[in-house]
Amino acid sequence: MKNGMYDMYDVIVVGGGPAGLSAALVFGRQRRRVLVIDGGRVRNAPAAEMHMYLSRDGFSPARLLELGREELKAYPSVELRPGTVLAARGAKDDFQIELADGTRVRARRLVLATGQVDEPYDIPGLAEGFGRSVFHCPFCHGWETTGKSLAVITTNPQEAMLALYVADRFSDDVVLCTHGSLELPDEIAKKLGERGVTVNSEPITEVSGEAGDATVHFADGSVLRREAVYHRAPTRQHSELAAQLGCEILDDGTVRVNELQETTVPGVAAAGDTAKLPAVPEAATLVSLGAADGVRAALWMEGDLFRSGLGFPSS
Repeated sequence: MKNGMYDMYDVIVVGGGPAGLSAALVFGRQRRRVLVIDGGRVRNAPAAEMHMYLSRDGFSPARLLELGREELKAYPSVELRPGTVLAARGAKDDFQIELADGTRVRARRLVLATGQVDEPYDIPGLAEGFGRSVFHCPFCHGWETTGKSLAVITTNPQEAMLALYVADRFSDDVVLCTHGSLELPDEIAKKLGERGVTVNSEPITEVSGEAGDATVHFADGSVLRREAVYHRAPTRQHSELAAQLGCEILDDGTVRVNELQETTVPGVAAAGDTAKLPAVPEAATLVSLGAADGVRAALWMEGDLFRSGLGFPSS
């Protein structure tokens, strides 16, 4: 131990969101020496509420993380450290992590819970409206937009299905804004017509307004007043650590994991929306699933650490 810090941790968890904190809680309760490195930027930071987390439906995401960090104080072997990880290298039983402040730490195992970053279209006001007037997920926000006038912004033909979904579940007044020419598959175009979804192909110049009163501005000078806007933005990995370590990255940019949340690199697990099983269509963004991933990753990694400590072959 150096300066009160462990030279070698059992586990380093990179990322202090629901997945990372949940993993740390499991390890802490098993008396593992754990370091959680938190860059302080979580994907759902703009959102005022989270949903579909039993007993916490409508709860503040920021408050959830605050409570989680407080709970971890009960476990003295868990250390939370703010910081940004620049590099990761090494192999099972001796991974080396380098932080932006020059600090270097080592661990027998790693859990990557770094998440993804949304990259909204380059339309003024679109990113600024995220979590207030612009929403990405009908599971997270659909109930609150029931009966409201809605717009769906996408240039992806398959994402036009989102307009069909919100029209089917939540609203009779939905406009699909394609931000320019978009050739829709015949079947989808037919269903849009049957559902009464209007398609506006004019390029968008701006999205303005606040919650409950958004305006989509078009290049021809026309405007569309809506009570809410849906936009499933493209995403990218928040961190390059998985790639640095040699983890397999799937075609959609997520980290490949198995049913135990293990990556293709021994000793490295990944949890939350940074990773998914190959058979799963896309990484789920729900807070409850991220927390569950963190628990699952820690549960099976703890068993691996235990067997390894006894000298038995580990997974």
